[in-house]
Amino acid sequence: MPELPEVETTRRGIETALTGRTLLGATVREPRLRWPIPPDLAERVAGRTVQRVWRRAKYLLLDIGDAHLILHLGMSGSLRVLSGPTPPERHDHVDLELDDGCLLRYRDPRRFGALLWVPGDPLRHALLASLGPEPLEAGFDADYLRGALKGKSTAIKLALMDNHLVVGVGNIYANESLFRAGIAPQRPAGKLTRPQCERLVQTVRETLAEAIVAGGSTLRDFVDSAGKPGYFQQRYFVYGRTEEPCLRCGTPIRQARLGQRSTYWCPECQPR
Repeated sequence: MPELPEVETTRRGIETALTGRTLLGATVREPRLRWPIPPDLAERVAGRTVQRVWRRAKYLLLDIGDAHLILHLGMSGSLRVLSGPTPPERHDHVDLELDDGCLLRYRDPRRFGALLWVPGDPLRHALLASLGPEPLEAGFDADYLRGALKGKSTAIKLALMDNHLVVGVGNIYANESLFRAGIAPQRPAGKLTRPQCERLVQTVRETLAEAIVAGGSTLRDFVDSAGKPGYFQQRYFVYGRTEEPCLRCGTPIRQARLGQRSTYWCPECQPR
């Protein structure tokens, strides 16, 4: 599933093409995504100007004045900016038509994504209202993290993946951040010391920032707005490297399941 770096990569890729452009309409070929697309989407967007393209957690938001379009890529979705009429393929479900002749095309083979029309303040929408702070912004710091983890017996890796605690740190980047911080993923979250919280905040920020520069990770379906894959998977320390030698100490990487998700760590570099 695309995580924060992949969504941010997509946002940056479409921002210049969309900002300031007027929407002429929309073509909806398949409205049955995670939630149905409004049948009158074309009429709703026609004549509106895209004022801003921004991100909250793993959601992309198109500010079109007194309403927003909220998009989620689901497990296999992608957005492409096309310079002119291009025949749609099987899983190309939605086109947003721009006044310069370009299209923003939404593709989603599994149809787990979403395209929602939200009038008013999008941050009050049920999907966004209870989200935690952004990991790359000032609200996510050691004091906040230690306070949020206080008394929690859940494994720290699962806590990092809780969008009510901090948004966008999915499975891949939780594994990688914990390795860089030298913290075992199974460690009870409430037992982290303040220095450990400081290290973890730093490594979460570093890991996500590096992944964004690399265009995110492409393990199966993800491509950016130009159709290119990400390359951060070439820099993994632990994720997907079961029994391979640790790049720091040579100890074989171990794998287990936490919360039904694959978890990877080095028992030497990340002692319990």
